[in-house]
Amino acid sequence: MTSPPLSGAPPHPPRITLADFHEAAREVLPTAVLDYLDGGAADERTVRWNAEAYQRLALLPRVLTGTAGVDTRCTLYGTDLPAPVLLAPTAAHGLFHPEAEAATLQGAAAAGALTTVSTFSTLTLEEIGAAATGPWWFQLYVQRDRALTEDLVLRARAAGATALVVTVDTPVTGLRERDLRNGFALPSHGMPANLAGGAAAPGRNPSEPAHGGIHDPRIDPAVSWSDLERLRSVCGLPVLAKGVVRADDARRAAESGIGVWMSNHGGRNLDTAVAPLTALPAVAAAVDGRVPVLVDGGVRRGTDVVKALALGADAVAVGRPYVWGLAADGAEGVTAALSALHRETELALALLGVPDLTALTPDLVGPAW
Repeated sequence: MTSPPLSGAPPHPPRITLADFHEAAREVLPTAVLDYLDGGAADERTVRWNAEAYQRLALLPRVLTGTAGVDTRCTLYGTDLPAPVLLAPTAAHGLFHPEAEAATLQGAAAAGALTTVSTFSTLTLEEIGAAATGPWWFQLYVQRDRALTEDLVLRARAAGATALVVTVDTPVTGLRERDLRNGFALPSHGMPANLAGGAAAPGRNPSEPAHGGIHDPRIDPAVSWSDLERLRSVCGLPVLAKGVVRADDARRAAESGIGVWMSNHGGRNLDTAVAPLTALPAVAAAVDGRVPVLVDGGVRRGTDVVKALALGADAVAVGRPYVWGLAADGAEGVTAALSALHRETELALALLGVPDLTALTPDLVGPAW
């Protein structure tokens, strides 16, 4: 008979859902840091709508399909993945764990997932490339200094990034009232590791207007479609536009061969912006399979994953959930959070009566009420 431990804290309860990792992160993160991670813009309606969009949809499973197994594998720009879930870019992982993005990359690779690394990472692109053992993409905020912008892209490619994700929904930073109330300033906005030598705004709270105005002195608000095409020619990598929610913008991207990443920045910029899932059917129809369509915002369950794919997405991305895992248990927490979502996705496919992702069709979802 095994004796109980004589000392030390009792083991934590099993963490089997993303909500469990959220509770674990809540226990270890300072209030201001957790608010930065979980919060959104203004009244945070869009943050809530992102999750509620999935809750408003019901699944309509098929029966007696003879399906004996399920296959969740997918391919994005030549990279084979065991599940259609990737890591969305989030800034400054050093806030959440001492090993920062190195732990995130390690945990994602163990789960077979693809990581999207933020311009505002704690580690440099070169350090990220050295730490990566799995596939990763680079997320870019276009800088006013275009030479610096192109240098970032070339550094990312040299370090091992296989695609470029350009954030297009952030000409200005949203009104993040939790951060203002907490007096919280993201360390990487003072002198981001990847922007050393570029224009900086030491000590400025990113939620506050810069120089009496609304614009960040570094990020260029005047980015256009031609800039994305220019960046693609510079880096020679696939380019995705992150922040698309309109069918006309998605059509424009597809016509240029630019991938569509549907997002509203996790509800952190324009409050009351539409939830990506709500806009997905129209966007998928406009793209018509010409380029991949990715969706983030509000994914918390495997059933959410299959709903998004049934409505036309090729994959989903999660941001806050894997950071909860990172904060709770480092690399192992990232792996466990992603593995939980993968397991739930497999179960959802099996219970829907479909054998693989290609069999997820719009008739499998309907209004919940």
